[in-house]
Amino acid sequence: MRAVAVLTAAGNGTRLGAEGPKALVSLGGVPLVVRAARALVDSGAVEHLVVTAPADALVAVREALACAEPAIGADVVAGGISRQASVAAGLERVAALPQAHPGLVVLVHDAARPGVPGEVVRRVVAAVGSGHGAVVPGLPVTDTIKQVDPDGHGAARVLGTPQRRALRSVQTPQGFTLDVLRRAHAAGAALATDEATAATDDAALVEALGLDVWVVEGHEDAMKITTARDLAIAEVLLARASTRPTGDRR
Repeated sequence: MRAVAVLTAAGNGTRLGAEGPKALVSLGGVPLVVRAARALVDSGAVEHLVVTAPADALVAVREALACAEPAIGADVVAGGISRQASVAAGLERVAALPQAHPGLVVLVHDAARPGVPGEVVRRVVAAVGSGHGAVVPGLPVTDTIKQVDPDGHGAARVLGTPQRRALRSVQTPQGFTLDVLRRAHAAGAALATDEATAATDDAALVEALGLDVWVVEGHEDAMKITTARDLAIAEVLLARASTRPTGDRR
């Protein structure tokens, strides 16, 4: 089974300290959006790619994908005011594709996670294809997590300590049937107009419908690049990976 993927790349890169779109920030000499797109395409599980980009960077993102070696084919559409709005814009394009049908597997992936291994992409697609309408990759949480009073200033009061064994740190790509994802976005559309209220991931919109979301194993290489420190770590990991002997998958 193969999927259609929406790759969100409309972020402005403010927290990263970038002067331009986050998608075009270089990681090892290659833009983040190109690395993330390549990861999806090379997984062998994606048959069509839709990329959301800032409205003023559509041409630049198209050129970056076209100039990749080899070139990456994709529909590039303008994103929205929030991540949720950007996914909705990409989803509208997916729904217009000739192969669109309710059971079509749709992946939503962040360009900020350029190192996701193909095995994770295939694992998510397979899980949706097996009958799970919403699937996310995740990793067990290793830190102790405290729930605090969100209204606290300075020192926040602890409300509780969730058991780590019941927690997962969620990654992308997240996978859904087209029908489930469209219903979830339609129901939560009012939230998308402001980053303060917008869903931080699509699975949360599905959960709000009362539908089950399933977790499959993620991978530490699918780390999210948000800050300059994250980018520096990704550069080190990339350099280390390039020195491994061929076939070494540790």
